[in-house]
Amino acid sequence: MVFPAILPKVAARWLFTFYRAARKLRRHAFQLYYRNTATAKPPSTSAVSQQQQAAAAFKTVAAIPDAAGRTVVCDMHGALLRSTALFPYFMLVACEGGSLLRAILLLCAFPLVWALGEQRRGGAGAGAGVRVMAFVTFAGLTPRDVDLVARAVLPKHYMEQLNALVYGSLWLPARRKVAVTSAPRVMSEWFLKEYMAADAVVGLELQHVTVGRRRYFTGLLSGPATGPELMRQKALREALGAEDDPVADVGIISHSSLLDQLFVPYCKEVYVVSRESTENDKLPRDKYPKPLIFHDGRLAFLPTPAAMLAFFLFLPLGVILSVIRINIGIVLPYKINFAVAAVFGVRFRASGLRAPPAPADDGDQQQRRGVLYVCTHRTLVDPIMLSTALQKPVPALTYSLSRLSELIAPIRTVRLMRDRARDAETMSRLLKQGDLAVCPEGTTCREPYLLRFSPLFAELADDMEPVALDAQVTTLYGTTASGHKWLDPVAFFANPVPSYRVEFLGAVPREWTRAGGRTGVEVANWVQRRLGEALGFECTGLTRRDKYMMLAGNDGAVAK
Repeated sequence: MVFPAILPKVAARWLFTFYRAARKLRRHAFQLYYRNTATAKPPSTSAVSQQQQAAAAFKTVAAIPDAAGRTVVCDMHGALLRSTALFPYFMLVACEGGSLLRAILLLCAFPLVWALGEQRRGGAGAGAGVRVMAFVTFAGLTPRDVDLVARAVLPKHYMEQLNALVYGSLWLPARRKVAVTSAPRVMSEWFLKEYMAADAVVGLELQHVTVGRRRYFTGLLSGPATGPELMRQKALREALGAEDDPVADVGIISHSSLLDQLFVPYCKEVYVVSRESTENDKLPRDKYPKPLIFHDGRLAFLPTPAAMLAFFLFLPLGVILSVIRINIGIVLPYKINFAVAAVFGVRFRASGLRAPPAPADDGDQQQRRGVLYVCTHRTLVDPIMLSTALQKPVPALTYSLSRLSELIAPIRTVRLMRDRARDAETMSRLLKQGDLAVCPEGTTCREPYLLRFSPLFAELADDMEPVALDAQVTTLYGTTASGHKWLDPVAFFANPVPSYRVEFLGAVPREWTRAGGRTGVEVANWVQRRLGEALGFECTGLTRRDKYMMLAGNDGAVAK
């Protein structure tokens, strides 16, 4: 009888101990490197000895430094980001901006990069490993290729690696923010200025050559062996606005380097981010500087060397599985294709399906129109998954489907011309013939957000049923904005275990239709909210044009 009474006290004691340990760890997430009280000079031959003396004064501070209203200089890799690795971001540029062949070459060069070191002493210098990765990654690429990757691909991976403690306690409240990166500046400048509100970005510069009217990167860093460091010192002095005095109030560096840091002599106080902080403090999605709604690229994972090796080893099998899975949907009847697909690793779950209404007895059966299934848009196979759940083919309206996707589709597809009058006539004609599937967002969205619903569907039908569809992948995204759209279904089914969820939400109540006195916009907004609640997604007012302007640099218009 004594043990049950003591057990809650012991549990409470342990919880209190863990709480105190967590608070202590958070207080000591930053450690003082040194305080620069004397007038510092630009780095010279004696700068290393100055930094070594500063490292000898290393000690722990009792609390996180206050950066409110101050100038902060932050090391991007290992401080602002939780990881010090540079290879994954070079790989993203090589794979998404270049090709799979270039990505394979970069992976083959990794042993040399590892032997030379990704960074010189893990710090801000341009080591031989960085030069090797820069050459393999950028040689022959155009600035436009790199710019599209920097705008559409890299921000997602940067955002997922943000250090919550550094961002929330030092970066966000700072008056002036300067970021220093050990990679070429073109890779991170757009993200740091657009998402992180950085005032200046200091990084390595790449050489380029002009051939005809086009420019190409050579893959070489600007300047001779010591040129990149000298150029970045000059850029940092210009960013801080002074030549001699240390005008930056706080400097944040990575735990992986205490000596070889570009900006140490220019900061009054320098702090080292502890290893525990970089490993554990992941920034939650709801705390992101800006909502991450749109991103492009095929890779759905951070391409570390081990992950890319596993990816290339699995890719041949993935292509074979993709061909088999696509043929299952084309050849086999609906009653058994989902069961056979499950054998080959496709996860499919349908819920909420109700029996169709009984036919009318008033002789108006010929006048009855079909049901309009209003679907969320995650991949190009949304209508096929809808037909699989219904066990019958349902024609689908499409916007910009490739010819290959139209040929292999096991259902009828009808292209919309983005002419409101002609599209309305087409939808009305198809509804008279039977059921119809439409995705009013007009384009896919990978993240948990819904784009604005076009109200055209609500103006043409009163018998509607919202259908919440969601797709999950682990290796390759089945959508693209600037890549080869004909590969979208192949890429989706090449995942080891692609999964789909289809949930029928019931007919739209009559009071929320045009017959109930609502406008088309009101009906579209109601359906969007209903689908967002079912999926746990956030509704937005963004459109197809917004997506393509950001990811591809065009308005997404389909060429006639």
